[in-house]
Amino acid sequence: MTPVRIHHVQITVPPQEEGAARRFYCELLGLTEVDKPDSLKARGGFWVDVGGQQLHVGVEDGVERARTKAHVAYQVDDLAAWRARLAVAGVRPLESVPIPGYDRFECRDPFGNRLEFIQPL
Repeated sequence: MTPVRIHHVQITVPPQEEGAARRFYCELLGLTEVDKPDSLKARGGFWVDVGGQQLHVGVEDGVERARTKAHVAYQVDDLAAWRARLAVAGVRPLESVPIPGYDRFECRDPFGNRLEFIQPL
């Protein structure tokens, strides 16, 4: 028996940055916020839809996000456009080790979470 699929991925941001995180993920990345269950709303954070799956943005203090290799990889159709869009917003792209059959780059969100943008060739 094996898992069927990934249900969601969770990242965290500092509690005082929740509004900025909502702007980054919902406005800049264009992800659609989805309702959290009432039982979880008091915990803070928000959830967004990513191609039929969910990214949960929780709040948490005391995490050194900028030191981890943990990340979410977003498959996109126009990598150059995403690189330009993020650059306009002040997000600096970082080159990634090549993977055969893909073009990609990495960056850090304003809260230190590592992001990867990847496009099949």
